[in-house]
Amino acid sequence: MVIRSLAEKPWNALRWLVLAPHADDETLGAGALIAQTSAAGMFAGLVYLTDGSGSHEAPDGRTGRLVATRRREAATALFRLTGNRKPSPLHLAWKDAAPHSAASLAFARTVAEVAALCRRRRVDAIAVTALHEPHCDHAAAALVAYAVRRAARRRLVVAEYCVWSKEPPLRGYRAVRTAPMLAGRRRHALQAHRSQLTASHGPGFRLPKSRQHMPACDLLFIGRPT
Repeated sequence: MVIRSLAEKPWNALRWLVLAPHADDETLGAGALIAQTSAAGMFAGLVYLTDGSGSHEAPDGRTGRLVATRRREAATALFRLTGNRKPSPLHLAWKDAAPHSAASLAFARTVAEVAALCRRRRVDAIAVTALHEPHCDHAAAALVAYAVRRAARRRLVVAEYCVWSKEPPLRGYRAVRTAPMLAGRRRHALQAHRSQLTASHGPGFRLPKSRQHMPACDLLFIGRPT
């Protein structure tokens, strides 16, 4: 597989939007992309698909505190990656692990909202979790991105990044690599997601230690015809 650099044409001339299924996926899978495009003035924003309510057990089913915490953590992580608090992340507020069907009205509304955002912010490329990733929310985010590509009324590149899986199993992809990112800066961004790294919210998801050692560069895979 030939791997191109994000600093080369035409990739360096694109305005990038990052679509992450959960708060922390932006750092794990696209942190270097966010940092590099932000520094170059080519970062168009960050969109989160889910509300974060399913990562921990909620007393009496009340998830408001957890959702608010994860939104604050997401804003802090983005600031640590970009050094800028604008634009703030957009939260689409799907429920964790309960993605809408691609044939549903809720899915169509999400696609319309993100497509409108792409037009307003002159987005040229969407980076999203890979369609073959094992978590249903990660695959759903990819389906949203490809649907947005069809609906945006402008030319859009969709580039997949991996969080829980290796590179896509299909042939024919083009691969683009970001510049290396300082490990300390990326770890600092990940540490903003305290709810996902510690027992601060009681029993629930904890990011494995092995996943907290992130590569210096991100790889983006382009070419799926979906």
